[in-house]
Amino acid sequence: MPRSGAPENGTVAMSVAWNPWHGCRKISEGCRHCYVYRQDEQYALDSSEARKTGAFNLPVRRSRDGRFKIPAGEMVYTCFTSDFLLEEADAWRAEAWAMMRMRHDLSFMFFTKRIDRLQAVLPPDWGEGYDNVAIGCTVENQEMADRRLPIFLETPIRHRAIVCAPLLGPLELEPYLSPAIEEVSAGGESGPDARICDYDWVLSIRQQCVDADVPFCYHQTGARLRKEGRIYRIRRIYQHAQARQAGIDYKIKRE
Repeated sequence: MPRSGAPENGTVAMSVAWNPWHGCRKISEGCRHCYVYRQDEQYALDSSEARKTGAFNLPVRRSRDGRFKIPAGEMVYTCFTSDFLLEEADAWRAEAWAMMRMRHDLSFMFFTKRIDRLQAVLPPDWGEGYDNVAIGCTVENQEMADRRLPIFLETPIRHRAIVCAPLLGPLELEPYLSPAIEEVSAGGESGPDARICDYDWVLSIRQQCVDADVPFCYHQTGARLRKEGRIYRIRRIYQHAQARQAGIDYKIKRE
């Protein structure tokens, strides 16, 4: 199910963006140059203040003919301008879970830096996880990988992805790679103040995935890519395409 390389603006070919709330507090090094803050600055908005959006009930909206506006079978990238597990959204989340459950004909995916909160805010009927919900645990450096991924693996989830973004250093993921991980995705940081992403870090993660037979996706180069000792500055519009052109994604077929 996972294909975790969603563009930062939440628009994905053959998919839908659903941002039930907007705004988030920074909690770790990967948040330093958050693209949401960068975009909100253009409109003098306070990104640290979470607010429910007008799209809150998007998955269950219907057209005049009674059909759902989002047709069955779509991938819905969820909460890409916040964190689905944000504390300030606790009052709204139960209704969001209910919409996911109701729209079992859609696939939902969200990323989180707050995986430690998931167990406490799961819906009562979660069980081993909703089959139509995939969760990506974001790790930007080894410290966050070692802190978040053990919790991620211990929490009941049907579909899991590890999202190494923005990738700020080399990662050793071998202890966390197993058939329970459906994909590992890696990408550099965007924006004018982006920190360097070294291509060797990306290749190392890929090799670890190949060795563990876990799918790998290189979803974004970042704005400053170091490759073979040279630093390349890559414009935002080319960062996803150039990652794809590298041709290093690793796919496997599972029964």
